[in-house]
Amino acid sequence: MNWLLVVVGGMVGAPLRYLTDRAVQKRYDTVFPWGTFTVNVVGSLMLGLLSGAAVAGAASSHVQLLLGTGLCGALTTYSTFSYETLRLAEEGAKFLAAANVVASVVAALGAAFAGAALAEALWG
Repeated sequence: MNWLLVVVGGMVGAPLRYLTDRAVQKRYDTVFPWGTFTVNVVGSLMLGLLSGAAVAGAASSHVQLLLGTGLCGALTTYSTFSYETLRLAEEGAKFLAAANVVASVVAALGAAFAGAALAEALWG
């Protein structure tokens, strides 16, 4: 049964990632991968909130599997982040590649901490 929760969450997260990436990239026509940046930061915020809720007892293990492992796992994408960073560097946009690494790590970690802090404020 647990695997089904992960599958269902992933079935929502993967198309959501694709659609969000396309919408953001269309709006901001630039070589910087804003779509991937957006889904990774939003997914990190959601996972921080969910993890904080779980610690506080406000989220069950089933919710963690559905939303954390399934939805957030499919929504966020380390492989695309890596590929896009490598592509930027190969195309000579080394500053943008470095900026993507620093901004993505700082923003995603910050979002995860913010989500956990919000959970603590709500359920702690």
